[in-house]
Amino acid sequence: MHCPFCGNEETQVKDSRPSEDGAAIRRRRSCPSCGGRFTTFERIQLRDLSVVKAGGKSEPFDRDKIMRSMTVALRKRPVDEDQIDKAVNGIVRQLESYGEPEIPSREIGRIVMSALVELDIVGYIRYASVYKDFREPEDFNAFVEEIQNLQSEKRAKAE
Repeated sequence: MHCPFCGNEETQVKDSRPSEDGAAIRRRRSCPSCGGRFTTFERIQLRDLSVVKAGGKSEPFDRDKIMRSMTVALRKRPVDEDQIDKAVNGIVRQLESYGEPEIPSREIGRIVMSALVELDIVGYIRYASVYKDFREPEDFNAFVEEIQNLQSEKRAKAE
């Protein structure tokens, strides 16, 4: 593992432990050259996935892209990073279980939205505004009204 500070090729593992959900190993490392300390995560990858974009272009799947988009949608919301990480792990497992090496970006967006609605409704709406490509305030208002109706139905069933 290269040191992110000085580029030294040799770093030392100081501590290893499983992450909270057991889907990754967290390693604390240090560089003997510059003394820098950093953390790495080691995850299981069942298969190489590709994302097929709307225009037909294909690119390698990037877990971090999902993590970043969810983090942006949930910025300043009462959701901690561990909850986001668990949701992303679940999304990746779901995508890997499809059995297909190529997954449409629309399908990934749909799965991310279903995870976000469970975490935080405001984060869900933020993500949906990009995913559904809202162009006018009316698009946003119609979507929020739809969510409010669904939540009302959900509460009525619970009572």
